[in-house]
Amino acid sequence: MFSVIIFNWLDWVCIGIFMLISIIVGIKYANRAGESLGEFFLSGRQLPWYVAGFSMVATTFAADTPLAVNEIVVKDGIAGNWLWWNFLIGGMLTVFFFAKYWRRAEIFSDVEFINIRYSGLAARALRGFKSIYLGIFINSIILGWVNVALVTILKGFFDVGDDQALYYVAAAMLITAVYSSISGLWGVAVTDFIQFIIAMTGCIVLAFLVVNSQEVGGIAGLKAKLPAESLRFFPSIGGETSLGASGKNLSITFLSFFTFIGIQWWSSWYPGAEPGGGGYVAQRMMSAKNEKHSFWATLFFQVANYCIRPWPWIMVGLCSIVLYPELTGDKSKFGYIYAMRDFLPPGLRGLLLVTFLAAYMSSVSSQLNWGASYIINDFYKLFIRKPESFKTVKNSEKHYVLMSRIYTIIAMLIALYATTLIHSISEAWTILMQLGSGLGAVLILRWYWWRINVWSEVSAVIAPGIWYLLLYALNNSTAHDSAFVQQLLSIAGWGNSVEMILSTTVFTSIIWMTVTALTPPESNETLKQFVLRIKPLGKWNNVYVANAIEKPKNTLSFQFMAWIGAVVMTYSLLFMIGKIIFADYYYALMYFGSAAISAFLMQLGMRKSDLL
Repeated sequence: MFSVIIFNWLDWVCIGIFMLISIIVGIKYANRAGESLGEFFLSGRQLPWYVAGFSMVATTFAADTPLAVNEIVVKDGIAGNWLWWNFLIGGMLTVFFFAKYWRRAEIFSDVEFINIRYSGLAARALRGFKSIYLGIFINSIILGWVNVALVTILKGFFDVGDDQALYYVAAAMLITAVYSSISGLWGVAVTDFIQFIIAMTGCIVLAFLVVNSQEVGGIAGLKAKLPAESLRFFPSIGGETSLGASGKNLSITFLSFFTFIGIQWWSSWYPGAEPGGGGYVAQRMMSAKNEKHSFWATLFFQVANYCIRPWPWIMVGLCSIVLYPELTGDKSKFGYIYAMRDFLPPGLRGLLLVTFLAAYMSSVSSQLNWGASYIINDFYKLFIRKPESFKTVKNSEKHYVLMSRIYTIIAMLIALYATTLIHSISEAWTILMQLGSGLGAVLILRWYWWRINVWSEVSAVIAPGIWYLLLYALNNSTAHDSAFVQQLLSIAGWGNSVEMILSTTVFTSIIWMTVTALTPPESNETLKQFVLRIKPLGKWNNVYVANAIEKPKNTLSFQFMAWIGAVVMTYSLLFMIGKIIFADYYYALMYFGSAAISAFLMQLGMRKSDLL
């Protein structure tokens, strides 16, 4: 498929310097990370907002991300990116309604939140289950996907087989695991900062060279050679959904549009974009210097994630339509690698490989540290070796840090094994996306409504699996041919991922709301301690009154104003940058005006809600 890319000494020097920098950073922060779990997993809660924000963005920039965007653009044009652009709405919700709460909670992981919001054996069991589920199962799937992406890239660079490429990946992962286990989150965050700058520089250089190549002819030539539909920023709404079928512009049904814009961003749980925050995003918020640093870090992450990252990838994707028309379907993602092969001079080839290594290592280091935090803090420390079994706090902290470092290496080995099973895991990943549907509402409301209890969350975790297994059983039963069963499967959206998300959300919502109504609330003491720690807004008045606790000023309406303003501002900036690239300055000016007005509303809402 590929012709080998020739590297010269300058390319290898670029790669060597990058690896050396990563190791030096790990060594630099080794002693500090070894002091305690707080230093190892949360950088002593001393991350400035820009380091925490860059670290979030770098973690989401995995090795497969440019390839995935290239495939989206080839199949569905620029508008195809709405398949992930819609996540901005939920991301900004985290900024204005949850970032300060995560920092205020003073916990080590989002799973630990369970034990400050709920109480009893059920809460301990839920925390233990989630620590294993997220720390081993989900983490291994994510790392496996990232590894497979790098295998694909290395095969394209060096024209090697799967086995040899996997050896290269194992070497890169070993280096990443070593500096992650030595330096903890300090080393991870600082290298993320460096790696993101390198990765974006490489992507911008590639986009500039490809767009201005003789074959493409600059922006004017690109626009002349592409169908106008592929340059549209918005999908065609109505008719049938044609994800990847049109080759020109994304077309979705009204139901799909409603699900993307009105349902998915708040209802579905998915790693890295959990409603209300979670995973490595929550970890960075909890690591910030204070609540304001947590807020600014998360706001920067959302703006950078949607405004800075996409356009270099989108431009290469558009160019690959012109340059490699033979690449269709799943093969269209290779257009990005072909572009590197055909348009990069010596020296820059090494830079682009470093770009992918930086993207890969930033994601892997974060996932390894994040996964270890669940296993050690939320399982090992809770169920196997409790703090009270040590003579001194210092001894316990050193032991837990040592176990965290050991597990980081173990997680690397588990992920490498998962990589070899990626074909069977891919189906499991699709199922996992369905199993997260409907859970998001509870993850949001548990902060804002006192009536949510541990059984609300347990039932919301279990219900999507019950719904999926029920439909799976009906689809494979002898009754499958009956008109009633076929109608039920059709209504539930079996075989259609978008409609399945909607039906699973409805089913899950009915289940957890029913369970909440039939089970008692958490004890007054649990709710009191939560209110004293978090000082939440929303439906907590009875707890404040019953315990004679002073209520904070109600700023929800202003937070809502700031949230809407931030969403509109970010989308406006995203489209403004695109219009500037395509020299459509009239529309760029319109989007600039929209961004300015919405930024003013955001700033006003922030000021009134004491976020500034």
